[in-house]
Amino acid sequence: MNRRKFIKGAAVAGGATAVAASNFPAPAIAQSRIDIAMVATWGRDFPGLGTGAQRFAKRLSDMTDGRMNVKYYAANERVKAFDSFDEVASGNAQMYHAADYYWKGKHPGWAYFTAVPFGFVFSEINSWINFGGGQELWDELAASFGLKCLPCGNTGVQMGGWFRKEINSPDDLKGLKMRIPGLGGDVMAKLGASPVSLPGGQIYENLMSGAIDATEWVGPWNDSFYKFYEAAKYYYYPGMHEPASMLSLGMNKSWWDGLSNSDQLIITAAAHTENDVMMAEYNAKNGSSLDKLIREQGVQLRVFNDDVYDAFGEAAEEVFSEARAHSNLANRIHASFVKTRQDVGRWMNISDQEYLRQRNRVLGVS
Repeated sequence: MNRRKFIKGAAVAGGATAVAASNFPAPAIAQSRIDIAMVATWGRDFPGLGTGAQRFAKRLSDMTDGRMNVKYYAANERVKAFDSFDEVASGNAQMYHAADYYWKGKHPGWAYFTAVPFGFVFSEINSWINFGGGQELWDELAASFGLKCLPCGNTGVQMGGWFRKEINSPDDLKGLKMRIPGLGGDVMAKLGASPVSLPGGQIYENLMSGAIDATEWVGPWNDSFYKFYEAAKYYYYPGMHEPASMLSLGMNKSWWDGLSNSDQLIITAAAHTENDVMMAEYNAKNGSSLDKLIREQGVQLRVFNDDVYDAFGEAAEEVFSEARAHSNLANRIHASFVKTRQDVGRWMNISDQEYLRQRNRVLGVS
């Protein structure tokens, strides 16, 4: 081939390639920035709940090299803790981080997607959400309020609460003013207590002043941070009301639907990562925190006896009956919950539970 013709042809081809490339969009690195306002029901830097929400916000920004620009607002920095739902449903903010049982007054089905009495432990609720139809039911419920929700944290089995007096029988609960939200609060009401719903940041002052007689919160790590032991020394376990509280990333559904599939997958991956990481952190820190409460603060650890727990169970069935009667959706959520609790719980009874019983017996762990 003539050298001059070859050079001319190559130049034309190269120019055509450059023109063709200029007609196509650059890859994802040039996508426009997405500004996200995220509100939460937790105080800033509160261990576990608050720091987990903040960690998610940072992770989402880091995973996209800042393209998803998350501005995090702790409780009372943009809206009050319990106003987070309306802030996101209205579209004023794009995301919230909360415990969805706070919204049970809007629909009892919300409670199942945090924790309900005699409900799931961590591995069970993950099974329900991912493989038992839980996410689909959550999507149906959330969509009716203009939301889309994903699991974004878990605290594991919670303690039964802090009490000024010993609880030796169901009668000891009568007349008790106790901070306890969700369907667990409804169980206490059936037993004669007066449940009160308060954000975490308001519990200590109400307990110290005598406005409430008892409170549940989370577990030793979180509870020691709030110093509840200064007002109540009896620390009861296990909590029937929240065997594994799943935290929610709630998003405005119109905003979520407008995202690309890849951006939805990024957000989902970041939320599921935090779901696992938060649970690991609670398991790592609760044991040593409990030892410190007992050793340094004189906290008296107590276990609810069988009579009290049986009363919890009877009251819980009444509460569930009322929840199911609310609507067809509430009834379907409960039925799905019960089926998974039976199926997965039966397996865990001969796997995790029996293994732990034998391991701890052999090793002398009490």
